[in-house]
Amino acid sequence: MREIVLDTETTGLDPDDGDRIVEIACIELVNHLPTGRIFHRYVNPQRPVSAAAHAIHGLDDAFLAQHPPFDAAAAEFLAFIGDATLVAHNAEFDLKFVNAELKRLERPPFAGVVIDTLALARKRYPGAQASLDALCRRFAIDLSARDKHGARLDSELLAAVYLELVGGRQPGLDLAALGNGETGAVAERSVRPPRPHAPSAEEEAAHAAFLGKIRQPIWNGI
Repeated sequence: MREIVLDTETTGLDPDDGDRIVEIACIELVNHLPTGRIFHRYVNPQRPVSAAAHAIHGLDDAFLAQHPPFDAAAAEFLAFIGDATLVAHNAEFDLKFVNAELKRLERPPFAGVVIDTLALARKRYPGAQASLDALCRRFAIDLSARDKHGARLDSELLAAVYLELVGGRQPGLDLAALGNGETGAVAERSVRPPRPHAPSAEEEAAHAAFLGKIRQPIWNGI
């Protein structure tokens, strides 16, 4: 099962008002585990970043002007996603921006399966805070590097949160190692020959002796 954890940062809150993506990141999961494959790009939005957005992610116009626009990475982005399920926190926000960028390029909108971790969290913990920060604190996921929002860091945090929301990590499972492409050691199993289909004469005698010690066995009344 292949899934892509997606996060974006933008110039503002609404692509219908002309706001654009400034950073996009995707992390590949297979069977809920990170494979180590990551797609990450900073994007020149070709318009100014709002003061409110800059306060959230810290990406300014001068920095973003050094990077290519979304159309330069669109083909690689779509190839990376493929037909995987998308996982995003408040997925409607991210998908609205992604589809707006695709529309500008006269490409069809994303029409695959989308899992919204915000909805998952609200269903599992009704009435509790469901922000990414709150969920990281709930699951004891390290937030020390999150001074500001960032698509790559937030997608990594969200991948860990998503794992917890769908069942939690297995004891002793090293996600960091798996994310770097390591598979971990597999314990060797000793090979034993199959038992014969019929018991030996000694086994039958031992079994009969054992049954003889049982008083009023329940199978006598069957």
